[in-house]
Amino acid sequence: MSKQWASTDGAFKRQVSSFRETISVSHPIYKPAKNRYWLYVSLACPWAHRTLITRALKGLTSVIGVTVVHWHLDEKGWRMLQPDSTAAADRKNDYFYTLSGGIKDNDSDHSHPAGTIKNDSQRMFIDGTFDPNHQFSRLSELYLKSNPDYSARFTVPVLWDTETETIVNNESADIIRILNSGVFDDFVDDKKFNSVNLVPKELESKIDEFNSWVYDNINNGVYKSGFAENPAVYEKEVTNVFNHLDKVEQVLKEKYESLERKFDGNTKDILNHYFTVGEQLSEADVRLYTTIIRFDPVYVQHFKCNFTTIRDGYPHIHLWLRNLYWNNPAFRATTNFDHIKLHYTRSHTRINLLGITPLGPKPDIRSL
Repeated sequence: MSKQWASTDGAFKRQVSSFRETISVSHPIYKPAKNRYWLYVSLACPWAHRTLITRALKGLTSVIGVTVVHWHLDEKGWRMLQPDSTAAADRKNDYFYTLSGGIKDNDSDHSHPAGTIKNDSQRMFIDGTFDPNHQFSRLSELYLKSNPDYSARFTVPVLWDTETETIVNNESADIIRILNSGVFDDFVDDKKFNSVNLVPKELESKIDEFNSWVYDNINNGVYKSGFAENPAVYEKEVTNVFNHLDKVEQVLKEKYESLERKFDGNTKDILNHYFTVGEQLSEADVRLYTTIIRFDPVYVQHFKCNFTTIRDGYPHIHLWLRNLYWNNPAFRATTNFDHIKLHYTRSHTRINLLGITPLGPKPDIRSL
């Protein structure tokens, strides 16, 4: 895609989200209900990935459905696959009420090398899924149905209301707070998920503070580095990314040492409490994870964030990452390295003109 992502000074500017409604029992329009709301996500996008993880952690897979867009972002934006028959569309419960939104787990299946996969590949439930609500082929159609005058980029995630047929929210930070808020708890069959709270009151200020510098300097920092079109801007931004990764490493190092003393070196107990803020899984972990899991596979080479890798340069971040991935299915099942690698390397042709997808690193993530 030839679209220019940087402004005239060569610096990347992130688009501001346009739809910012919420869902609550007191809202005049958007009230909680089962099967009323639908998520449109990309498995490649870290912002959309946040919403999938939160949906899984809160047990909302049977409450809020998901459509996964194709990993390739072309000149017209994100697209959805079209089912071969209406029967496939009618079976949406079989495919969409899953942790991964219906995508088959093919991360370990490399029988189709990346070089043989075309950008227009139409492998249903591998490259993407379909839209059972309107049978739209483009995400843009949802935006234009919501607002015919919409003229900005068509971004994921999208939280869609099937009743009013409009976008409720397209800001990931808002969506994960909505999903975590408990407004859907009554519709969750397994009540163990009701106790999950990613933003407990006693940690909220610390979570917000952690999120604020992680977002600007790491989550968005890798993009400011990768999309920079001025050498001076790039060098400033990539240095800033690693300065703040150093900061996260120090936070987790101190956390690990404290837990090691508390639990007399018992690894299982340490890992059960090894999180960025406090000693429980929180929104801070979810928001950081979606950047760190992409770091070695794509950001090192594609965004030129190559001072070092997470696996070789940050032992405590690496342990924290593997603990989340291997010990929590909400993280593992929603992480698709094929979508991640193919999207970045095929969609950003200003960065990777030939569209060749690197095979490494091997493995995508190391064992715990």
